[in-house]
Amino acid sequence: WIKEGLAIVIVGASGDLAKKKTYPSLLSLFNGYLLPSNVVIYGYARSKITNEQLREKLRPYLDGKAKSDVIEDFLSRCYYQAGDSYGDLASWSALNNSIMTYEQDLKVAKGIDKSNRLFYFAIPPNVFAETGKAIKSECMSLNGFSRMIVEKPFGRDLESCKDILHRLGQYFDEQSLYRIDHYLGKELVQNLMVMRFSNLWMENMFNRNFVQCIMLTFKEPFGTEGRGGYFDQYGIIRDIIQNHLLQVMCLLCMECPNKLDGPESGEKIRNEKVRLLEAMSPVTIDEVFLGQYEGYTDDETITNKESNCPTFAIIRCFINNPRWAGVPIIFKAGKALNERKAEMRVQFKSAPAAETLFGGVEVPRNELVMKLQPGE
Repeated sequence: WIKEGLAIVIVGASGDLAKKKTYPSLLSLFNGYLLPSNVVIYGYARSKITNEQLREKLRPYLDGKAKSDVIEDFLSRCYYQAGDSYGDLASWSALNNSIMTYEQDLKVAKGIDKSNRLFYFAIPPNVFAETGKAIKSECMSLNGFSRMIVEKPFGRDLESCKDILHRLGQYFDEQSLYRIDHYLGKELVQNLMVMRFSNLWMENMFNRNFVQCIMLTFKEPFGTEGRGGYFDQYGIIRDIIQNHLLQVMCLLCMECPNKLDGPESGEKIRNEKVRLLEAMSPVTIDEVFLGQYEGYTDDETITNKESNCPTFAIIRCFINNPRWAGVPIIFKAGKALNERKAEMRVQFKSAPAAETLFGGVEVPRNELVMKLQPGE
């Protein structure tokens, strides 16, 4: 595929996730020669902007992440298609015509007759289905693969998640549908399994006999900043804890899969995550503390000025298996706090008789702290 054509379509290209995460990540891949040399990137959203306006909007988020000539080359490959809605068939047809022109030019100029399409959904889950239906109807590749990458959250609850996945499943088979959480792309998270399962001391100490508790923390020093309309529908638990921190916790606490690399490794890792989640007791209200920062509803995009949507939460969970029985797993996440932080903290039990040995002085417990964003 690296020698074939590739058109990447960012659905929701004018949004916060796309400009802060998706496009910078694509630049990193482009700069590392990890995308086909002929790649083009199309943005699709409802905002009425031009190709050049999109590029100017993206430039501040790309500056400094590569050499200036590489950034300009990357931006020259970025185009934009506006639509009245995410299910607007006419707009998707127009985008398809643009991509087909690119594919035809590629065939004439370089003899490349196979071109693939990758659709990344940086949009709310309530429009996943109509977007998928429109893509299936108007914008599928004729001679290569067409794959969908669906970003969290997958609905508001189990029923809405099942509904979204069922409706997407009507248009795409499982091999073409990728559900992702961008936190799993962080370098430390990607290295977490290597650190855990290739170090003898860590494997021996990662259990209820040595660990007092595990804390997973996410803190931001700013509020919703114009994302309140989206955030108010989900809250901090659905936005951060139920996906980002829960995924990291699974990698930190799961048993070792019997394969960590190769074609079958993804399924093996997923199965161990599921086993861990199945061992967790349902969370009760007594294990939850919620809060909302002052001035939250001042965000103009929040229509419900009486909203009680939580912007801060602490949740305590337990994993009922032989390794972790009785060890509290504590999730803490919030906005508009005193600092920016994302970390895993494993607190070990107190050393035996430590206070007696040192004349009654309280001896702090050892902690293993892993920062998810060490460069920020």
